[in-house]
Amino acid sequence: MSRYRPPRSAGTPLITPEGEARLRAELHELWHVRRPQVTQAVSEAAAQGDRSENAEYTYGKKMLREIDSRVRFLTKRLEALKVVRERPADTSKVYFGAWVTIEDEDGEQSRYRIVGPDELDLKQNLISIDSPLARALVGKSLDAEVRVHTPTGDKLCYIVDIQYP
Repeated sequence: MSRYRPPRSAGTPLITPEGEARLRAELHELWHVRRPQVTQAVSEAAAQGDRSENAEYTYGKKMLREIDSRVRFLTKRLEALKVVRERPADTSKVYFGAWVTIEDEDGEQSRYRIVGPDELDLKQNLISIDSPLARALVGKSLDAEVRVHTPTGDKLCYIVDIQYP
């Protein structure tokens, strides 16, 4: 069985200023805090002698590889991202960065913010602009009827409120 995995698509290269700050903070934490700590632990483990049977050394080297991999990814991704700082000219329609309140056919309301794929967090109601719901909402105005294609079938909802931070 092959270990090959096709490369993951990077998604839309848009990000909010808050999302960029989070990614830069993660990069700083990894490079300036975590990596020096793990490097110190690896050098202490190496000083203990036989490295072939030293679990701390092996684990530390593995952690360094993971940290370096994430640092490389974050560095390349931050270079490719476009930070959307300004509000759109027409704030009566849904675009990137908007907080959108929708109401489904049962009258239940949900509020989501449309953000880049690197910021996706459903616990905070942040949905990716690449998601089916966001794609259906983008460009629509207040009180618009929106049909969303989901794996369980089409859902109908209405845009109740649009706000930009």
